[in-house]
Amino acid sequence: MTKRILTCALLGNGTTRALNPALPITPAEIAADAIAAWRAGAAIAHIHVRDPETEKPAMEVALYAEVVDRIRDVTDELIINLTTGTGSRYQPAPGAPGQPGPRTSLSPPERRAEHVAALKPDIATLDLNTMWFGADAVINSPDNIRTMARIIRDAGARPEIELFDSGDIALLKDLVGSGDLAPSPLCSIVMGVKYGFAATPQTLGYATAQLPPGAIWTGFATGRMAYPMMAVSAISGGHIRIGLEDAVRLSRDTLAPSNAAMVEKAKRLIADLGYELASAGEARRILGLRT
Repeated sequence: MTKRILTCALLGNGTTRALNPALPITPAEIAADAIAAWRAGAAIAHIHVRDPETEKPAMEVALYAEVVDRIRDVTDELIINLTTGTGSRYQPAPGAPGQPGPRTSLSPPERRAEHVAALKPDIATLDLNTMWFGADAVINSPDNIRTMARIIRDAGARPEIELFDSGDIALLKDLVGSGDLAPSPLCSIVMGVKYGFAATPQTLGYATAQLPPGAIWTGFATGRMAYPMMAVSAISGGHIRIGLEDAVRLSRDTLAPSNAAMVEKAKRLIADLGYELASAGEARRILGLRT
């Protein structure tokens, strides 16, 4: 198969406008970027939301609902992938590590997946990582993962399992074995996060070899390795992802002017390698999503 599904990761939790002024923040900006990325060739929009006043990560259902409604006013084809990753951060307080610091966002799994239950997207992320992520820890306990998996399933969405290190894959296999996750999972191999998977071809080869049988997977990296590892993922049989969540530049000396511009570069690179981007309709069929 020469078709590759491209996910555009629009903003994430970590990128700021200090890093790239083109980062979308308001629901209107996020939806406009999603639509522009779709028109440029992306089949999936991976969506976080921010507080429009503070620009900090948010979980409010109303913010997600506005983004989804604005997208659906234009197209029903684009695959919407809502994050459940927000609400997993723990900052140990200085001198009192058992106390949460001000950056802590730990929330019950029901709160983290509330917007998924309400809005019923096509896909919802399900992070399996517990690790140091920058200066803070990310904590995803197996019980919380099971609860969010159930909420995602009950909403009729397909979980996109995000894997940051080899232990996450071991947990994935246990969850498939216990029936908490369906066989042939949809997976993303996340590379380039410090203390997680390194952004190298060897890492991607090792990680994909450990996946459960029948897994559909995307390999992607953050920072300067975003485009090189996109190429490695494509030629290794995987799907691809790019966007301002993962990187902020088109090249070493050029900030990305938009998410759509990053998708356009990805399309050129993939074409040079002999592959085509799957349309959103084709991606729905490949992933077994509702049409």
